[in-house]
Amino acid sequence: MVKEFWNHSACGEHLYMIGEDLKSQFNNQLEERYRLEPMILEFVDFPHWKQKQVLEIGVGLGADHQLFASNGALLYGCDLTERAIIYTKQRLELFHLHSNLEVADANQLPYQNDIFELVYSWGVIHHSPGIELSIKEIHRVLKPGGMGKVMIYQKYSIVGFMLWIRYALFSGRPWLSMNEIYSRHMESPGTKAYTIKQAKKLFGNFSEVQIKTCLSHGDLLTSKAGQRHEGVLLSVARMIHPRWFIKKCLSGNGIFMLITVKK
Repeated sequence: MVKEFWNHSACGEHLYMIGEDLKSQFNNQLEERYRLEPMILEFVDFPHWKQKQVLEIGVGLGADHQLFASNGALLYGCDLTERAIIYTKQRLELFHLHSNLEVADANQLPYQNDIFELVYSWGVIHHSPGIELSIKEIHRVLKPGGMGKVMIYQKYSIVGFMLWIRYALFSGRPWLSMNEIYSRHMESPGTKAYTIKQAKKLFGNFSEVQIKTCLSHGDLLTSKAGQRHEGVLLSVARMIHPRWFIKKCLSGNGIFMLITVKK
């Protein structure tokens, strides 16, 4: 079900692939991605990985992959869907860039042990039915001393609370748990979200684990809706959303959990 969902439309495809030709569509999508999620640039530090072995798990439309490639990384990338790999190959060809790309499951990576200096994955492995396997695979393919940079969703986030109001409280089902809300209503079926404590346990085999959270455009309702959400209720929510209060008092409740680990 996860593969079918993302193979139907890659993340952000129907929202941000706008333009007369494919190259302009990619440029527009890249610009919009980093306008909405500027924290990626600081989190990853793309120039740092020049001439280093890098793997991206879940390339999506390929914006981050393009920046790795343009900054000279020795680059590999995989995605669960053929659609994402096709898009990313087209993107790199248009900009005369290179990567070793293939369709692969994060739970069973087709790479040897101890070969990457960085494994990067933004908003991907929380969709996996076996995130523990994905994390084990990240550990396996990293060189000793190598780094992992991963974003997964934080459970008690503003986004999660809004979804609970809409699909539990307003639907007369206040007993639904946050786990059920994310699984049923956040992007692909079975999506998961975690507390910081749970995330530390998931990545417990690494020698170092650093975690910070940040507010997203989803928490602040400053972007278009994802693939499963739209309507009058959301439009009203955008108008009355207390962004100033969230930024001031709830900045730790963003849905993005940025995890940096060292093997």
